Amino acid sequence: SSWMWGGFAVDNATLTRFFTLHFILPFGIVGLSGVHLLFLHQTGSNNPLGLCSGYDKIAFHPYFSWKDLTGALVLMALTLVVSLFYPWALGDPENFIPANPLVTPVHI
Repeated sequence: SSWMWGGFAVDNATLTRFFTLHFILPFGIVGLSGVHLLFLHQTGSNNPLGLCSGYDKIAFHPYFSWKDLTGALVLMALTLVVSLFYPWALGDPENFIPANPLVTPVHI
């Protein structure tokens, strides 16, 4: 516990260690995912039923890559339409209250 914390209390050493862990961990996950995909591409996957399914495979590109690209474009277009034509739909209702420059808010 003290090795991970870096001392008795949360200090600069603790923050440095956690920042380093949270910065490096995603790169490790991406690297291991790449190795996993490489091995999966080289050897193929297992079928738990033991049936040969080599004849019904569909290539990822161009079929699924076009499908993914189309889905992403539709989602971006929908987001663009909502944000440009209906900007108040996603906003906070308090943003529409006119500010009074003579009164300081209570929380300040």
